[in-house]
Amino acid sequence: MSATESFSAWWVSEQSSDLRSTHRDELGPGDTLVRVEFSGINYKDGLALQHKPGVLRGYPMIPGIDLVGFIEESELDQWQPGERVLLNGSGLGETHNGGLAQYARVAGSDLITVPQQISNFRAAAIGTAGFTAMLSVLALEDAGLTPEAGPVLVTGAAGGVGSIAITLLSGLGYEVVAASGRADSASSYLTELGARRIIPRTDLSEPGRPLQSQEFAAVVDSVGSHTLVNALARLNYGGLATVCGLAQGPDLPGTVLPFILRGVHLIGINSVYAPRALRERAWKRLARDLNLDHLDSLTRSIPMSEVGDAGARILAGELRGRTVVDVDA
Repeated sequence: MSATESFSAWWVSEQSSDLRSTHRDELGPGDTLVRVEFSGINYKDGLALQHKPGVLRGYPMIPGIDLVGFIEESELDQWQPGERVLLNGSGLGETHNGGLAQYARVAGSDLITVPQQISNFRAAAIGTAGFTAMLSVLALEDAGLTPEAGPVLVTGAAGGVGSIAITLLSGLGYEVVAASGRADSASSYLTELGARRIIPRTDLSEPGRPLQSQEFAAVVDSVGSHTLVNALARLNYGGLATVCGLAQGPDLPGTVLPFILRGVHLIGINSVYAPRALRERAWKRLARDLNLDHLDSLTRSIPMSEVGDAGARILAGELRGRTVVDVDA
């Protein structure tokens, strides 16, 4: 594309969020230009689009922490025009212009080749949420977890990370217990993904005793706050907890008792700055282990014009599964 050719992109300024015509010279620095085909709506994107603090490091900025598309041009020998690539995190849509645009200029060293078995649409459906879920599963496996250890609790179960974590874990033979604020309305959906049992969010979201009956071998948590603390209190001796989100809050209002009396392990998951080798490992496992039929069932597609509404709805807990943005629609 020429420097004067315009394309569509969402921009967030200090006063507004809107879809507008954009030019290539507005994209900022980077050695590789990607023709974006799909992006997505993640919790972080909702925060950015709604002007919530903690995501965008400056204004104006194109949001969108995911992109999937094709190499347009690159200064790096490793990329050739037309190659399918994806990017999750690495500052995309946070420290530099993101994926909710028809073009993005990025550091080519951050890009990953889309696995051959996965279409571009499905790669966007997986996105940061699925990538984070897979990082959580890998962390549990690396810490020694096996299906024989007992049930695994997934909090925020109807969200993007939770939904994909359920289908990954159930496919690997784990007994999954799903905790959701939509335990009634989403019960069929969660069961179809592989949850054996569903508990309401209120079972975990209020202050509880620092040690409770041992119930779970592990927890994949994307909620934080009292939910995480109660999950830790219910882990078996030597239990494992991965933490990757703060939908309820960033606080950890608990005690050290689960750690010093039951030997519980807390494992942080950072998808933004995961090293390249770990990114490639995670996407290789997603291509092998993720049930793509389940992925399709939990995914919806929207045009660029609906991005603002979707950002508000994900913060309100009204979106479940994954929302892919077709940047050309």
